[in-house]
Amino acid sequence: MEEKPSMEPLTEERVEHFLMNHEDFLAKFYEKHGSKEMIEKMTGKKSLDVKNITIVKSDTFAAECPMEHVKRKSVAPAGPGKPLGGYQSAQRNSVTTSMFKQYVEGQMKKMKKASLVQNIVSLRKLNEQELFMELIRDIATELDVNVLCHKILQNVSILTKSDRGSLFLVRGNEQRKYLVSKLFDVTRTSTPEESIHTEENEIKVPFGRGIAGHVAETKGTINIKEAYDDPRFNQDVDKKTGYRTHSILCMPILSYDDELVGVAQIINKVEGPHEFTKQDEEYFRRYLIFCGIGITNAQLFEMSVQEYKRNQLLLNLARGVFEEQTSLEKLLQKIILQSQDLLKCERCLVYLLDDVLDKDADSPKEDYKRPTSTKEVVFCKAFDLCAKDGGTIHVPSVASLSKSKNAEIARHVVVQGMPLNIGDMDESTTFGKGPHIDEDGFRSKSMLCMPIYNSDKKIIGVTQLINKINGQAFIESDANIIEAFSIFTGLGIHNCQMYENACKLMAKQSVALEVLSYHATAQASEIDELLTCEIPSAEKINLYSFGFNDIPMPDDDTVKAVVCMFQEADLFNKFRIPYDVLCRWATSVKKNYRPVTYHNWRHAFNVAQTMFTMIYTGGLKPMFKDIEVLTLLVGCLCHDLDHRGTNNAFQVKVVSPLAMLYSTSVMEHHHFDHCIMILNSEGNNIFQSLSSEEYRTVIKMLEHAILSTDLALYFKKRGDFKTLIDNGDIKFETEPTKELLRAMMMTACDVAAITKPWEIQKEVAQLVANEFFEQGDIEKDKLGEKPIAMMDREKVDELPKMQVGFIDAICIPVYKMFAEMNKKLDPLYKGVMSNRDNWQKMADEHERKMAEGKQADHEPEKPAPTNNSSQEQKTQNGGVRKTSTNNQPKRHGSNVISKKTEMKSYKKTKICSLM
Repeated sequence: MEEKPSMEPLTEERVEHFLMNHEDFLAKFYEKHGSKEMIEKMTGKKSLDVKNITIVKSDTFAAECPMEHVKRKSVAPAGPGKPLGGYQSAQRNSVTTSMFKQYVEGQMKKMKKASLVQNIVSLRKLNEQELFMELIRDIATELDVNVLCHKILQNVSILTKSDRGSLFLVRGNEQRKYLVSKLFDVTRTSTPEESIHTEENEIKVPFGRGIAGHVAETKGTINIKEAYDDPRFNQDVDKKTGYRTHSILCMPILSYDDELVGVAQIINKVEGPHEFTKQDEEYFRRYLIFCGIGITNAQLFEMSVQEYKRNQLLLNLARGVFEEQTSLEKLLQKIILQSQDLLKCERCLVYLLDDVLDKDADSPKEDYKRPTSTKEVVFCKAFDLCAKDGGTIHVPSVASLSKSKNAEIARHVVVQGMPLNIGDMDESTTFGKGPHIDEDGFRSKSMLCMPIYNSDKKIIGVTQLINKINGQAFIESDANIIEAFSIFTGLGIHNCQMYENACKLMAKQSVALEVLSYHATAQASEIDELLTCEIPSAEKINLYSFGFNDIPMPDDDTVKAVVCMFQEADLFNKFRIPYDVLCRWATSVKKNYRPVTYHNWRHAFNVAQTMFTMIYTGGLKPMFKDIEVLTLLVGCLCHDLDHRGTNNAFQVKVVSPLAMLYSTSVMEHHHFDHCIMILNSEGNNIFQSLSSEEYRTVIKMLEHAILSTDLALYFKKRGDFKTLIDNGDIKFETEPTKELLRAMMMTACDVAAITKPWEIQKEVAQLVANEFFEQGDIEKDKLGEKPIAMMDREKVDELPKMQVGFIDAICIPVYKMFAEMNKKLDPLYKGVMSNRDNWQKMADEHERKMAEGKQADHEPEKPAPTNNSSQEQKTQNGGVRKTSTNNQPKRHGSNVISKKTEMKSYKKTKICSLM
């Protein structure tokens, strides 16, 4: 049997050699046996044109082919729009609306594309032009920046036969640009996931530093044959990785308008002397031209994605603005929380100026004057969101805002009226030397601030972003986002103000209906009687005296006394006030005081009489214009209109309609509004003959005068007044100083009962105490709360001591300053000091009896006295009373009555202060 010849083993080289010499076989094989799955698996393309599968000779890469004797045909033209050869098998991106939304929402699956590196053997068989075009097609339609950059480096490796490469992109703003490593040490076999640098591990290279930084700064080419001989090369990377860098070729990536997009760097040519040639430089340069276009397109697509997300944010903000309008605080919290994901910062704050929350929609518009210094900027509230707190929003106190360094920067933005972007807080010296650590220990590294404007283009707040989570500086896109954020914040504030003002108008209507239902218009008979009666002279009723006593006067005579004051001041003639209008107005004002225990018409009348006396008897008339005298007298008569016998704190506690209507100085604002209501009533406008300018001036001064009776404002202004007195500046010629003087006079007149003769003071003090006790009873019985000592009947024995404290804290300072300013006002100071001595004696007597009582508790009980004789005992009100000395309990009861009287006296003064 004939022996068959042995066959050589089948190897890849033999198969490849056969296919190279029998190209038609390959085409026929695909036509006969090639399944769809096989073709897709081998080429990554769903359909394959076998006519285009052609082996091409490449002079450039001939050395790469292991069989140089194989004949090759050139590629036939593919026709317009068709890829050369069969190597462009990757599916192209076709961006549609639905695909774009899926991409934005993260639902788009990454399309698996066949890498050209996998076909490197075949690619190297193409000529230069064909290979170049194939590599360009590979990146032309890639929209993912990360994948694109990875492809660029791998394709450059094919072109230049380099071992690995890195790509840096430009970041920062015009003032501070730098490079960041997008991909580092990309090889032919590495994947994007292995090479990509995230924000956490990316390398930052400043312009001008190192090889890549030098190329970024000069836009030139650097070709280094031996890296270790170049001082710009950093050998630390080699030491860490164990890799030896020899040659480096580094070039800029430019956009179509010659703007630097990034820097590409390849390392170690794998063939020959390991040096990059001029031809490599040319290939690299030509290819990077197209890479610049591709990266720019990918970045534009990335920007469009960010813009789409920004638009979605704005839509959500707009929805939030119209959905949440019941509370400004809730709205701002909602906006900050919705924006946190897009803003991507460690801390976000919104500051509001002090006139935002309390501004009424119907208040007159004033010309906006931007503050000239940060001291003039006062933030009333701030909302602080820290990323590490898990979305919890904090509201810092006003005191902490005044000390905060971050708030000081926000105040600077209000003064400048311009956005502020600080890339590095440690390097910036504008707000002090770094590190920039706030009062709460938070360190600010970068900051972006944007003013918030309202519809009148007035700055009403500031939005502040601190520290991007990725550690980078804020860029232009961040500024655009925060600008839109600030615009919607301004719209939200305006919308909430409109809603809150509507609620206030409803509350005001409720209050008005209540007032109108309670108060009656002055009766025509009362007005006629006043018009026809004889007005007593000022001397007859002692109108010019600091010791004036209204207690013996009937109510009708008090109204006559008001008319007398207007006559004495000649206000009828100076301001052409019709006599019947003044009589109707005065009677209506008296009618609109409720019959509460103390804050009634009598109190208002006494305050007006004291003002009259300070102006004329105290010698202050030369300091004031006639229109100011008119305003002060009207303000005193109206300063407690419709008082309910309870203070501001009580109104807030019970959430009364008044407290809903006014956020501060609740009762004082109501008194002023009620005053305006009477003036607007038919036949009651005593200012009807004033010009428009005079009327505006009077109303403004009138409001200031009535609000000044709030002791909270008195404490704020007293220091400024004392400074003027101590410096001898007592002419009060400027409007601010005259306004301060008028405010201090209103307080001095409001608590003037403390300066009256002792007998008058005691009786008035008892009225005050009674009114305080009535409020305390309501708090105990209806609110279930324990009242403060001054309003607690059970602590009546402590009132003389508290009265002394009130005199020392409130009364003595103001009367002493007026006495120093003008000796004619000394009777007020002497009166309060005299009454203080009396209250102190009562307090000392109480302390003595308390001490004796404690001592008696430790002594044996003595038999009751048997003496039934009576003796005269002087009472506290100056009268004489018979008391029995043989009945110890009765005497003890007398002492209790005495203590209650003292307590009530103390209460009276305190009420005046709380007004």
